[in-house]
This record gives sequence, structure tokens and C-alpha cells, in this order.
Amino acid sequence: MLDNLSQNQRMILAIVLSLVVLVGYDYFFIPKTKQNLQTMELNNSSKNSKETSNRVSGVSAPASNISSSGSGAAPSTVKEKLKQKIIATVSSKHYTATIDELGRIVQFTVNDKKFENEKGESLKLFDEKAEPKVLEIRFSDATVNDEAFKVPYSADTKELKIEDKAKTLVLTQKLSDLVITKKITFYPEGNYDMEVSLSKNSEFYITPGHRPSVIADAYTVHGVLLENPDDTLKIVEDADCEKSEVVNGAKIVSAFDRYYTTAFYNFDKGLNAVISPDGQKDPMVFVRGDKELKFSGFIGPKDHKLLSSIDPRLTDIIEYGFFTFIAKPMFLLLQFLYNLIGNWGWAIVVITILIRVVLFPLTLKGMVSMSKMKELAPKMKELQKKYKDDKQKLNAHMMELYKKHGANPMGGCLPMLLQIPVFFAIYRVLLNAIELKAAPWMLWISDLSLKDPYFILPILMGATMFWNQRVTPTTITDPMQEKIMKWLPLVFTFFFVTFPAGLTLYWFTNNLLSVAQQYYVNYYLKKKKEQKVVK
Repeated sequence: MLDNLSQNQRMILAIVLSLVVLVGYDYFFIPKTKQNLQTMELNNSSKNSKETSNRVSGVSAPASNISSSGSGAAPSTVKEKLKQKIIATVSSKHYTATIDELGRIVQFTVNDKKFENEKGESLKLFDEKAEPKVLEIRFSDATVNDEAFKVPYSADTKELKIEDKAKTLVLTQKLSDLVITKKITFYPEGNYDMEVSLSKNSEFYITPGHRPSVIADAYTVHGVLLENPDDTLKIVEDADCEKSEVVNGAKIVSAFDRYYTTAFYNFDKGLNAVISPDGQKDPMVFVRGDKELKFSGFIGPKDHKLLSSIDPRLTDIIEYGFFTFIAKPMFLLLQFLYNLIGNWGWAIVVITILIRVVLFPLTLKGMVSMSKMKELAPKMKELQKKYKDDKQKLNAHMMELYKKHGANPMGGCLPMLLQIPVFFAIYRVLLNAIELKAAPWMLWISDLSLKDPYFILPILMGATMFWNQRVTPTTITDPMQEKIMKWLPLVFTFFFVTFPAGLTLYWFTNNLLSVAQQYYVNYYLKKKKEQKVVK
């Protein structure tokens, strides 16, 4: 079948099949947001209390040296009472953080208007039922841990307002024979410095919390990310955490969804991290400490400019999947174009043009090769008919035919294969870039991160794909193959109806350029053929 398809058609078919796999995998195998949130039910019986405690702690003894008793967390009945009271509120222009009696950030609200939800309300990053909470501490010693979830923290101030300069909040918890102090220095943009000090040695584990629960959608990765000491990334996705793992010297420890993250980082000494599964096999991450532990943290949007302003190395939190090595420079180019043009939509149009220009030599080579194969089609059919019972002779004569006319049967496939990584890289960039949030383009598109509200772009995308098929020469003779190719524009339109407008804009522009390119190639091949006749 593939032998009869043009280079463009092969690429379209490959991408359609890839999209089917992506969407199908996500729909059937990735749990959706509500399924990922833990439901922390209360039960007063000692047996169920212990089971709940084990499920909540999530850090297993072999991996993390937490006591084998498996307590690792307070009885849920006591814990539920304590976490209702807020003892401190930290606010800046960009966010509001609320801290409960267990010394945890239980909610983080992003105040910037561009991140408001569909109701026009400031965005809350964490689901109230999700566990564990940001800055929650769990002790290896079961007795200490049990008491730590019963005794409330005190705060040196109830309200901390941050304007231009950082301010510090001190939280103190006094246990029977241990005093825990959390000194947190908050900055205006959502980052903070953390110092945990104990009055004596006692092994503990502190967490950046459960990932933000804003967008854990069907098309993007969400879970836990760690940057290893050698700068490589380890990613454990939701529903994919089978057992506990220890990563010593991690530079970044991040729990994330599509657009937002809660993270710890220490680029000098690193952090000793433990990843453990919860009851849904979602990853939870903790960092080990004993008497003293210092690190920095960040809660908020995975905005490249924001993260870079805090520390350029933090941009590693933004991850684009398998083709990150292509996607990262592509995003930087997109950002550069935005800074020049001032509109993300037009920046997408320009980067699409640049991609097509760069890939044009490969595309032209593939199309010329396909043209030669089309010219040889009648002779190939004769050989297939003549040597239908002798495959060895058929292959030998086919190779001789290719060699004689300078044709390469793989000449149309290589350019296609090289273009697919580029497509998926830009696909990931446009899906993951929070910069497109609330970014307008033209009159009817007010947010490039959301679907086109009137479906204009998906319809135009399907129409231009159909147009491209009409002007692209093909050697298809099989009626079934022809029907499949004719239905592809409709299939693609269906896929892109719910995709972000930014991604649909890219593909629509790409189709327009494909049509223009095809007209040029058709003209080029016609002239080349005329020159041969004259000679």
C-alpha cells in the first residue's frame, strides 16, 4: 500500500496513526484527574486506621528507611481535625498561600488575571482532598510521627504580605522531646527558601506535595520529575509508579501537571529523594533530612520567562516528552519571534513558515524521487506480472530498473521520517506552553491554549488538507486506498476540534504552505520534463 502513496500522503498517514495511538492510549490507560485524587476516608477502627495510615504515608521502609511499622503518618481522624485550621496566610501580587496547623501549604492561589478559570475566579492549584500537602513532614520514628500529626504548629505572624522584597515566616512545633522549626523565606514570584531545623537528630521526609490538580488532561504528561546529578531527567507518570525508588543528589524534585508545578531544588548539594506509589499508583515524592535541611522551592505556572528569572536551570521543569531536545530550541525560537512580533498567534505562523523553508530541500528531494517512481510504475507492474512466481528474480530486475533510471524507492520515506520528529516537537511545545494561556489571535480567538470556540480553524485545516490532496500527484489505483486517503481530512478535522487553537493554527498554516509548495514542485517537475524533451 505504501508504495503507491505520495510523500505527503505517507507523512499524513503516519501522523494520523500516531495521533490515534496517542489519543487511544490516553483515553483507555491514563486515569483522568478525578480518578487521580485520593479520597482520604475516615474510619475509627484500628485496623482501617492503620490501612489508611499506610496508604497516606506512601514511603516504603526498604526504599526510604522509614520504620517498618508502616505508620509514616498520623491516624486520619486526628489529622482531619488539625488540617481544618489556617494559622498563616502569605500573599503577594501574584499569589496567596494558606498554611494549616500541620505547617503545610494547603492551598496556593495564582492571582494573575491571565490564569483565571472559566468563571473568572483566581486559580487554585491544589484539590482539597489531594495528599500529601506541600511542606508536610513525616518522621521515620513512628512515635514521633504520630505525635507530630497531633500537635499543632505556631506561626510568628498570621499574615505575611510580600511586595518588592522577600519576607520570612517562622513555624514552630514543640513535641515532647523534639522541637521542629520551619523557616520559610517567601519571594514575590512564587519561589521560596526553606530551612528545616530539629532540636536533635530524627530522620524525616518532607514533600513538595501532590501535583497541582488544574489540568491533568488526555494529551500531556503529569506526575513527578527529578533532575539527576548528571542533568538527565527521570519522569514517573501518574498511574505508572509500581514501586519505591531512591534518587540521591537530585537537583530538582517536581510534581507537575500540564501547566503548573510544585517543586524543590538545590543545585549545589542536591536532594536525597524518594518516589513512592500511592493507592492509585500515582507517584509521591519526598526529600530526606535529619537535623537540618536547606533547599529552595517554587509553586506556580511553568512559565519559561518566570522560571528563568528565578534561576535559568529551573526551566528544566518544562518537559516536552521524547523529542525535548528538538522542542526546547523550538520553543526558544517561538519565544524570540513573539518578542519581535508581539503576538503568539503570528509567531506560530512565522515559525511554521521557517520550519517549511528549512525542510524544503528534503521535501523537494522526496517529491522528485516519488515522481521518478511514478514514471516507472507501468514498467514495475510489467515486471510484477512477469515474475509473479519468482520473487528473487523480481527483486533483482526491480533493483536494476531503479539503478538504470536513478530512482530510489526509499527516497520519499527518508524526508518523511525526518519531518515526523519536528511535527511532534512542535506538537508538544504548543500543547505545553503556558505562554499561550489567554493569548489572543485574530478576532474570534481569545485564548490559543483552548479550542477554537467556533471550530473555524479545524474546518479550515480540514479543507486545506483536502485541497492539498487534490493538487498532489498520486499513483494510487486501489479503490480502498483511495477512499482511506479521501477520508483523512475529515479524520484530522475530528481530531483537531478539541485541540488548542495554537496547535490547530500551526497545522492549518502548514497545510497552506504544503499546497503552495506542491504547486511549485509540480511546476518544477513539469519544466524539468520539458527540458529533457528539448534535449
